[in-house]
Amino acid sequence: MQPWGAFTIFALFQTAALGQEDNDGVLRVLEEFEVIGAVESVYGLPGSGTYLGIDKIEDLGLDDINRILRTVPGVYRREEDGYGLFPNLSLRGVDTTRNAKITVMEDGVPTAPAIYSAPSAYYTPTAGRMAGIEVLKGSSQIKWGPHTTGGAINYLSTPVPRSGSSGMLRASYGSENEIRTTARLGRVIQLNSGDFGYLLEVFHRQNDGFKTIDGAGDFPGSGQTGFNRTDYMVKANWEPDWERYQFFEIKVGYSDLQADETYLGLASEDFEEDPFRRYAASRNDRIDTRHTRLHLRHFLQLGERGNLSSTVYYQNFHRNWNKLHDIRDIDTDGNGIPQGDEPDGSRVGENLSRALAGARDGMALEVLKGNRAGKLRVRANNRGYYMAGVQTNLDYSLELGDVTQFMDAGIRFHKDRIRRFQWHNLFIQDSNGSWIDSIRSPNGSDGNRRQVTEAFSVYFSDEIRGHSWSIGPGVRLENLDFEYEDFTTDGSNIPFRGGASDLTVVAPGVGGTFQPKDEVIVFGGYHRGISTPSPRNHTRSGIKEETSDAFELGARFDDRKGLFGEVVLFHTAFNDLIVVDTLGGAGSGNSENVGSVDSTGVELLIGYDPGVDNDWNVRNPYSISLTYTDAVLAGDANSEDEESIFAGGKDGNSVPYIPEWQLNLSAGLETEKWRAYINASYVDSTFTSATNSAVEVNSNTGNGDARFGKTDSRFVVDVSLYHELAEHLEIFGTITNLFDDHYIASRHPHGPRPGAPRLFSLGVQSRF
Repeated sequence: MQPWGAFTIFALFQTAALGQEDNDGVLRVLEEFEVIGAVESVYGLPGSGTYLGIDKIEDLGLDDINRILRTVPGVYRREEDGYGLFPNLSLRGVDTTRNAKITVMEDGVPTAPAIYSAPSAYYTPTAGRMAGIEVLKGSSQIKWGPHTTGGAINYLSTPVPRSGSSGMLRASYGSENEIRTTARLGRVIQLNSGDFGYLLEVFHRQNDGFKTIDGAGDFPGSGQTGFNRTDYMVKANWEPDWERYQFFEIKVGYSDLQADETYLGLASEDFEEDPFRRYAASRNDRIDTRHTRLHLRHFLQLGERGNLSSTVYYQNFHRNWNKLHDIRDIDTDGNGIPQGDEPDGSRVGENLSRALAGARDGMALEVLKGNRAGKLRVRANNRGYYMAGVQTNLDYSLELGDVTQFMDAGIRFHKDRIRRFQWHNLFIQDSNGSWIDSIRSPNGSDGNRRQVTEAFSVYFSDEIRGHSWSIGPGVRLENLDFEYEDFTTDGSNIPFRGGASDLTVVAPGVGGTFQPKDEVIVFGGYHRGISTPSPRNHTRSGIKEETSDAFELGARFDDRKGLFGEVVLFHTAFNDLIVVDTLGGAGSGNSENVGSVDSTGVELLIGYDPGVDNDWNVRNPYSISLTYTDAVLAGDANSEDEESIFAGGKDGNSVPYIPEWQLNLSAGLETEKWRAYINASYVDSTFTSATNSAVEVNSNTGNGDARFGKTDSRFVVDVSLYHELAEHLEIFGTITNLFDDHYIASRHPHGPRPGAPRLFSLGVQSRF
């Protein structure tokens, strides 16, 4: 088993070595569809890369991508739900909102529902079913677009066995009635025509959630604030016994999620008393999603020096999130009648974040708690997405004396779409908190539009390697055709406004390495990052692409005796920063280019295993991951939207939700029958707006607003213990947040939100 720890370059070295030993088999093929892979050793990458293998993910029983990526330096995570269902990830200081500025893939294929038309959609692959996670930063990411201002994250699904058969059964039960099960079975069958392999996999997780909804009126309250998630996957591949090596694969996957989750946070005073409380007004909040995905792959070996790999992919994603949107009317005189229903009265409504901060003399908060009559609007954010495309990659090598040239080129044709068709239910609440009536608006009345992007992408990179050096220039081009239509909001679905536009962006880069000795390699590079706007934002609002100039310089070392590490200095200058149109990040729902950001920092990873170094019969891995980041506005923010998370930001102010310090410490002990691991993570507090206001006041308006202020610093410890009962059979136990640290993890979408409390699980797993 590979040494356990936060830093996993050692695992990458092993993977690379295996790939070099088996260039003609399935392993070689699979590497073609990985972000990092083993085509060239990670040790020689001209940029930062980290690979987290299945051992790392399973050692702590992790299914939350936020917790998994704590071990990777240069990754920032804004928690939202405590389980990692809706991650907000950033790489090297880019805006965290909804993963919109990073390229998220599964097996090298884009996996966000509509990567161009709606990159910030609510979707993340289920980390708990993955065989690995790859994170790529720096100049090595040119191949992977379209959003490269932040970087790339590639989820690696479970592969078909290379030979014979294998399977796994895993089940656990834990806090909040958590049930988690995984079952997979794979086999390779030798036929006269070649080898046929298949894999069947099911992953399921459910729990009641760690929050409790208040009772009010005829609503008794509820502890059902959890989720139910199931993933199915079928893979099949064929290696025909032909003269020229080829490989075919099909993968079909389906996921569904039902989560009783809300945008609504708490008033600060209530958070201090009970951070896991929810107000009665959020009782109907629930998101339902369905995701279907398909890919077909072909790999062709072109002699000894070249390979051609192609993938056709299709995805369909639908989600409907019924969630409290705002307070439409308040009973201001306490007579049980909302003000707008009074004779000659006018409606008195309120924003949720201002209500949490005490707006309307606290009366708005009383409506949320069910202690005052009012009207509550629950919006059905009903949206459908699809995307389809084909991508082809060609790599070829040349020997020119003492120099080897590795050329890599790719082309992709892609189309994606988002269709909003939203409505709302207006609930009338009496003075006791009972909902006595409801009024549904016409379908499409709260958002009725379509956005489509057709994209042509091409990249080329050329790495030239000498005896102790390499240099690799590359370039990526994205040519986009946008189209959008706004429809009527009365349910008739008649277009009344629309438009089309196009955009072409070019992203060059160069990286290089120098190896002064076998144990040390120095690398560095530059690349221009890009993140493109949505069709409506570009066509109607004139929003430009976000760009960045990113530099890095680093060194890796590995003494092959248990000590390995990496240190990187980075600087990224973001220009025309796009704040996407989502309440979760921008406040008002208006997208805009808000200005420039400079992000400078240091990433450090060190791992050591004295068991390996001293040839002990046990392994005792230790690791440290440290990130220092200074991410600040370079000039005043351009935003004139008073509700924007960046509005009012001044030159030199800190970027919201990017901590200055992050530290992760890991240790493990592995014997023949026992394995024990501990992981401790520290994250600095952050400002939650570019105004850097430390209090719940929107300094742009002077109004109280629960989105403004700071998150809490936190120190979270996770532990796990495994014991082998018999061959292929283990029992295990895990505890996350061992010391039950309570902290504000986020103030968005609406008000303070907690991280998960201490959670336990016990389980059993069998591999065969």
